[in-house]
Amino acid sequence: MREDARWMSGSDDALAGLWNAAGLGDAARPETSLSGADPVVPSSFAVGTAAVATIAAAGAAAAAIHRARGGPAQRVSVDMAHALTEFRSEHHLRIDDAPVHEGWDRIAGLHRCGDGRWVRLHTNFPHHRDGMLRLLGCDYDREAVSRTLQGWTAEALETAAAEAGLVATMTRSLDEWAAHSQGQAVATLPPLVIERIGDAPPIPLPPLGARPLDGLRVLDLTRVIAGPVAGRTLAAHGAEVLHVTGPHLPSIPALVMDTGRGKRCAALDLRREEDRAALRGLAAGADVFLQGYRPGAVAAHGFAPDELAALRPGIVCVSLSAYGHLGPWAGRRGFDSLVQNANGINDAEAVAAGKDKPRPLPCQAIDHASGYLLALGAMAALLRRAQEGGSWLVRVSLAGTGEWIKRLGRVEGGLAAPGIPDAAATGWLEESASGFGRMTAVRHSAILSETPAHWARPAVPLGSHAAAWAASPG
Repeated sequence: MREDARWMSGSDDALAGLWNAAGLGDAARPETSLSGADPVVPSSFAVGTAAVATIAAAGAAAAAIHRARGGPAQRVSVDMAHALTEFRSEHHLRIDDAPVHEGWDRIAGLHRCGDGRWVRLHTNFPHHRDGMLRLLGCDYDREAVSRTLQGWTAEALETAAAEAGLVATMTRSLDEWAAHSQGQAVATLPPLVIERIGDAPPIPLPPLGARPLDGLRVLDLTRVIAGPVAGRTLAAHGAEVLHVTGPHLPSIPALVMDTGRGKRCAALDLRREEDRAALRGLAAGADVFLQGYRPGAVAAHGFAPDELAALRPGIVCVSLSAYGHLGPWAGRRGFDSLVQNANGINDAEAVAAGKDKPRPLPCQAIDHASGYLLALGAMAALLRRAQEGGSWLVRVSLAGTGEWIKRLGRVEGGLAAPGIPDAAATGWLEESASGFGRMTAVRHSAILSETPAHWARPAVPLGSHAAAWAASPG
């Protein structure tokens, strides 16, 4: 009992820290109940605390918005095992009772280079795979890639990949990352940054609806996990979320299905002026503009935060990056698996296990935590614009989230945790119709006492809807 109380207090402290980082006062924070204790899944990091705190923070922000609109006070409850199951939501996805492949390419993952150091490649998108094969000059074969990398040092490969617009990182220790210029830059970042970027009169929250975010519109220009999880979370609390992708861009089907719940999905090609004009029209009616593309990519098409604030005074811009907006890697592409490899987490897990090979976290914890931090930031900024006015920019980075997870502390003996068997997770699954077949997926783990989270719209294939706001809510 003492051990549980100690870790539950740690989760409460982590939640309080996130609430403060979002600039929300104690008076606005609803009553919360966090249950469970690390370790639940095998890790020497407090992954369970990260899951329960980020999901609870987003749920509490939704409850605070509902209260600010005149709704009743609510209690927000999150169970750690359920939260960790949601942190692996893509793993539990089933369509017509069959699992959906998560999209890992056969040359992706860890390889040892000629200097004895490890490097991790991310080749799950065809253009990244083809670019890596051109850089290495070898066949599309895992053994051929490993042989070729014997002629490289890990850091040289990492640098060459970045210069070619590809994605790979060298495995570093915690101390090596702390001494690295990018590690030093992100060490100063809080888990989320919220800043006012323009003047606008206060925009009142919509009149009270049945759900916390009823009447609020979100443009979701994100892919893979973190950004789409943010949009899915906002949809779970009633926001109208319009996911916009490029028809020419690759995707990972399992992630599209899992994170598409609650959203309408449209396609626009921002290389075309007519489609850029359509997006400007959508942004003019949006409350939140959520984007997670490589830094500068969306801005290059005329959708930088200052341009959006001029177009739609009072807009909340929410931006996800891999390595943060500071430091020499600020413009680099990246993914969760590469960040936790570069920032020392994978090496630290290996050391804790007494192994040589880098060991990843038991879930894409940086991605999922970042998704809930993005949702928290969006809702905090909506509350602040109602009170203070202004246009707002919310920044979250995978690297910054990784540093926050490290600051939660280490879990002695955590690697011995048994994890959550799939059979034990069935109580947190729900079935629904979808545009892909009968979907079995994880229910949202933040339980609001008065406005239960749910997805009113089924997941559908990309581009299924017109690029327009719904004529009516729901």
